[in-house]
Amino acid sequence: MNRLIAALAAAALALTACGQQGAETAGAPAGEAPAIPDPAKGSVNLYTARHYDADLQLYDAFTRATGIKVNRLEMAPDQLIERMKAEGASSPADVVIMADAGALWRAEEAGLLAQASIPELEQAIPANLRDPEGEWFGFSRRARVIAYHKAKVKPEEVATYEALASPRFKGQVCVRSADNVYNLSLMAALVERWGPEKAQAWAKGVVANMARPPAGGDIDQIRAVEAGACQVALTNSYYFLRIARSEAEADKRVAEAVTLSFPDLAGQGTHVNISGAGIARNAPNRAQAEQFLRFLTTPEAQKIFAGANNEFPVAAGVETPPQVAAFADFRADPMPVAVYGRRQAEAQAIFDRAGWR
Repeated sequence: MNRLIAALAAAALALTACGQQGAETAGAPAGEAPAIPDPAKGSVNLYTARHYDADLQLYDAFTRATGIKVNRLEMAPDQLIERMKAEGASSPADVVIMADAGALWRAEEAGLLAQASIPELEQAIPANLRDPEGEWFGFSRRARVIAYHKAKVKPEEVATYEALASPRFKGQVCVRSADNVYNLSLMAALVERWGPEKAQAWAKGVVANMARPPAGGDIDQIRAVEAGACQVALTNSYYFLRIARSEAEADKRVAEAVTLSFPDLAGQGTHVNISGAGIARNAPNRAQAEQFLRFLTTPEAQKIFAGANNEFPVAAGVETPPQVAAFADFRADPMPVAVYGRRQAEAQAIFDRAGWR
C-alpha cells in the first residue's frame, strides 16, 4: 500500500513540477493518435534532468507501444539527486535520466541507482557508453566540438582541442562556465588522455584566449561566433544542429556563417558524451522501469533522439535525418564515459587553478 501511495504521489509531483517549469504535457506528434495508457499495465515514474520538448515524443511513443503511463518529474541534476536522497527508501522514482555521464556518476556515487543486467541493452549499447556495473546506460550521443566562423577560420586551424589554447585564437574564444557538467566531462577526458599537467596548461591557455567572461549556454556561444564576438566556441553538437534545422531567419544567418569542427583528442577522435538513464535503487515499478530502458534502444526511440533532438544514436544502423547524418560520420574517442565522473573533482580543480569561472 505504501508503494502505491508513493507512486500516486509521484504522478502528482510530476504534473506539479512540469507546470512550475513550463514543460509541456506529453502528446502525440501531429497526425498520430494519442497514446492511451492501459491501467492494467501500470505506470513508470521518471526523474529526469533532460529538459527537451523532444522527450515528450519518447514518452508518448513508449505509452503507445506498451500501454504503460509515464509520470515525470523534471529538475536540474543536483536537485534530483538531493530530492532522492531526502526521499530515501520511500522515493517513488523508477528511472533516473541525466544528460551527461558525469551527472549519472553523481547519482551512482550517491547510491541512488540499482544494478541491472538487461541483455538487450548490453547488446545494443557499446560497452564504453554504459556503466561497467550496469547502474546506468547511454541512450544517445553528443559530441563536444568547436563551432567556428567559416569566413574567418580555416578548418585545419581547429582540427584539435589544443587549438583553442593556441596564440592564433587570442581573444577569440567563447565558452560557458567551468562548473557546467559538459565542460567538466571534457576536462576529465583531457586529463585521462593528456595527463593533468598538459590539461592544466590547456585550461590556462583557453582562459587567456577568452573573448569575454564565460556566460550563457552553448547556443549563446554559437550565436556569439556569428555576431563577431569571437571566432570559435565550445559547444555540444546538437545545439548547432538545432539551429541549422531552424526556419527562423536569425538561425539561418547563424547556420550560414558558422559550422562545426569535430576535433581530435590525442589521436583517438572526438570527445563524446551521452544522455543516459538507470533504474532507481528503490524503484516501486521495477518491471516497468526495465521496459522503459529497453524501449530507449529500439529503432523508434533512437530515431526520436536523432530526429527530434539532433543527437547521435548509440545503436548501430539507425536512420537519421539528413541534417544530422551530414555530421554523424566522425571518429569518436572510444574512451569509457565512466571516466568523466571519476575525474570530475580533478577537472574542477584544474579549472579553478586556471581562473576559468
